[in-house]
Amino acid sequence: MMKFSLNTPAKINWILSVVGKRDDGYHNIVSPMQCVSLFDSLTFEEADEIELVSDFAVPVGQNLVYRAAVLLRNYSSFQRGARITLVKDIPVGAGLGGGSSDAACTLKGLNKLWGLNLSREDLRMLGSEIGSDVPFFIGGPFSLVEGRGEKVTALKTVTPADMLLVKPDMPVSTAWAYSSYERELTKKDVDIKLFCQTLDKKDFTSLRDIVFNDLERAVMSRYQAIGDIKKMLSENGAVISLMSGSGSAVFGVFDSADEARRASVHMGKNWCRVVRTLV
Repeated sequence: MMKFSLNTPAKINWILSVVGKRDDGYHNIVSPMQCVSLFDSLTFEEADEIELVSDFAVPVGQNLVYRAAVLLRNYSSFQRGARITLVKDIPVGAGLGGGSSDAACTLKGLNKLWGLNLSREDLRMLGSEIGSDVPFFIGGPFSLVEGRGEKVTALKTVTPADMLLVKPDMPVSTAWAYSSYERELTKKDVDIKLFCQTLDKKDFTSLRDIVFNDLERAVMSRYQAIGDIKKMLSENGAVISLMSGSGSAVFGVFDSADEARRASVHMGKNWCRVVRTLV
């Protein structure tokens, strides 16, 4: 019987520009996203029905892994199931895309287990029915994401960046964060070519003036801990500190992994992890 495991990464948003609200209630965004070396693990094996094994405290029917498996089986009319074991390491409600990454991994893993031979675009189309970030994780590890999340364009970089991820002991609702966003009278332009060139050079001083997150102000106004973490990261050597996605995790960019590790001891009781971007 076939059995295999896949690691599925977290992501950060280097830029999160909210362009406007759509007729379907979602928001259009422009966001270069990049995967980082923090992973959940999924193991796939043959079974008669779809079974999800996890110590993750979410009802099975609401888990994005289970929803992705059911969606793919219905789409493909496959007659059997799978036993999927999920081991979580990516924190929940952090803006790091853990649930979406797990769902994307499920689509890719079952496509292999069931021998469906669906294309990447087929899987992205299905993924968009589950969550806005899922299409990004079908490809990766570094892409420009636009629209609701369904438009994904691969980007290239050869230079990984060392980071410290810090998350306070609280989740942030993505739906609430977007509903609380108030459009700025003047918005920063997103120059993707300049961003990629600056990132590749590791010119973090210039990059600091390019990156931003439109949701940050609204989220920090309610959750002071996020602003406190940004300040602590900057005071302990981070050349850039920015909230990822809708929060609550913040990433600090450092000149080296050693500097990130040294800073981690000053983050109090917050969850921390030193990671590197995937290229």
